[in-house]
Amino acid sequence: VTFHLKCRYFTGHSNNPDGTTAFVAGTTGAKQGFMGAISIFTIAVTIVVVAVPEGLPLAVTLTLAYSMRKMMRDKALVRRLSSCETMGSATTICSDKTGTLTLNKMTVVEAYLSGTKLNPCDNTGMMSSSVASLLVEGIAQNTAGAVFSPENGGAAEVAGAPTEKAILSWGLKIGMNFNDVRSKSSVLRVLPFNSVKKCGGVAVQSDTYVHIHWKGAAELVLASCKSWFSIDGSVHPMSSDKYNELKRSIDDMAMSSLRCIAFAYCTCELTMVPREDLDKWQLPDDNLTLLGMVGIKDPCRPGVRDAVQLCSAAGVKVRMVTGDNVETAKAIAFECGILNAKDVASETTIIEGKVFREMSETAREEVADKITVMGRSSPNDKLLLVQALKRKGHVVAVTGDGTNDAPALHEADIGLSMGISGTEVAKESSDIIILDDDFTSVVKVVRWGRSVYANIQKFIQFQLTVNVAALVINVVAAVSSGAVPLNAVELLWVNLIMDTLGALALATEPPTDNLMKRHPVGRREPLVTNIMWRNLFIQALYQIAVLLVFNFDGKRIFQLHNESREHADKIKNTFVFNAFVFCQIFNEFNARKPEEKNVFGGVTSNRLFMGIVGITTVLQILIIEFLGKFFGTVRLGWKLWLLSVAIGAVRYTQENSIVETKHFFLL
Repeated sequence: VTFHLKCRYFTGHSNNPDGTTAFVAGTTGAKQGFMGAISIFTIAVTIVVVAVPEGLPLAVTLTLAYSMRKMMRDKALVRRLSSCETMGSATTICSDKTGTLTLNKMTVVEAYLSGTKLNPCDNTGMMSSSVASLLVEGIAQNTAGAVFSPENGGAAEVAGAPTEKAILSWGLKIGMNFNDVRSKSSVLRVLPFNSVKKCGGVAVQSDTYVHIHWKGAAELVLASCKSWFSIDGSVHPMSSDKYNELKRSIDDMAMSSLRCIAFAYCTCELTMVPREDLDKWQLPDDNLTLLGMVGIKDPCRPGVRDAVQLCSAAGVKVRMVTGDNVETAKAIAFECGILNAKDVASETTIIEGKVFREMSETAREEVADKITVMGRSSPNDKLLLVQALKRKGHVVAVTGDGTNDAPALHEADIGLSMGISGTEVAKESSDIIILDDDFTSVVKVVRWGRSVYANIQKFIQFQLTVNVAALVINVVAAVSSGAVPLNAVELLWVNLIMDTLGALALATEPPTDNLMKRHPVGRREPLVTNIMWRNLFIQALYQIAVLLVFNFDGKRIFQLHNESREHADKIKNTFVFNAFVFCQIFNEFNARKPEEKNVFGGVTSNRLFMGIVGITTVLQILIIEFLGKFFGTVRLGWKLWLLSVAIGAVRYTQENSIVETKHFFLL
């Protein structure tokens, strides 16, 4: 374009505003010729500035920052800005159960002691005192929690993890004096709860004995028991009938969505204790005596079922990954809406972590898509599931709260750690921190993520339309007549509308309910969709056609034959500039909802958008009416003002007719 304009100028084919030849060889002075060349160069550079979509990074940053700030109100702290948009493309969420899908407020609601179910669960009056003392010793010593008894005799305060608090609270109800029990024996060796073995143990010594207490997943502890206590305190061998009876009790509690914990113990001779090397002492766990079992209730969070259904409608599959019994996990999954009757018919829908872990890599990939609930899983099982899902092309979001969850959180496309129960290691490995540990907040993050992606698409459609229209109009006019209807200052104003103000207006659009009715965007799907190309083509073509008609034939259309050539050109160019700006103002409304007919729906809820449109309109009026000397424009009559607005408004009705036509043919 620059070369063509310079050729026209220096060969005498360009005219001044008054109609005289701009450059005459041998007559035009060097200074005048130099200024003419500079003017051509300025226009060319301005066209390039308008043509390059340099506002896109600003729009992306604005929408990410705006969404991050709004997500804080929805209890989500974004640690990595890019994760906002990635969350909108999530195809599956691997969620923990405890504290995320449930309230993490646990209470013991069922208990089996001496092979008998207690009714109520704290009624231990019929139980032998020797069994009761052993059970209380195991509860008080084999715990990571604590009980604080106030000096004024008030209610005791229990501290620790939710499961520990539930067991200690139940221990207090059955007569445990926490400090007194702990003072009667000393701890020799502690094995903290192990996420693989699903149990923890402690060895305690009194003057005459060493007791080794185990506490953990009921079915695993029961499998290690060779005997059990009866009500009178006598020990009986664990027969197959008794084992099956107790196993059925565990299954009944699990199917009632209870977490099942068992207590067992064994004795050890003092001479068997390796005093010199206690840290390496492996506590015996293969010849235990069962003391009792409890069922702990952790109710589902309110609103979780609706949130899971919303995810399903949005094409996001929710998978539960928990360390609980498979039956407990299944019952909670039903309660939360993750499972339904159809899912239970499929064996691979519900799987145990150990089974998945022992599969080959190929087999894990084949089965990963079908898994909805994984019970008795370890943190490594969660990592393997994430890796298998990613290899299948999924965009995976994972929730986690423990230190062992860090590898899975880091491996996932989006790691979501828990703000209340999460460890610092888990938070550092995550992309987003869920401040209230609630699954409904996770769904809100998905909604905001989709809003980020949609807002970026809206701005791209808006900006590319302006780019194409401005570029083609000026290039065609420059090549054909040697003059451009939009001068450098006007193009910079259009660029300001397009980049800064347009980015602010479209990047701050709040999420709508329709976003959760779409399926997630795939990894390889184009950012500019077919609908966007259609809208862009129609809008740009309309602008180019109408404004070029007024550019080349405006004098005749506006009947400016009685005006001087210079003034007539200014009126025509001012009108083209004014109509072009109003096209972009209405284009912002079109870009808000590229796939909907009513683009004005909910527009008043976005005050910033309305404010920017209002400011742009007011500034445009000021430019035309009062800043003509600076912008090279003249004042327009009310008829030309109305025509300018009408040309922009026609774009809205035109796009609606296109959408209606498309729907007609689809029907």
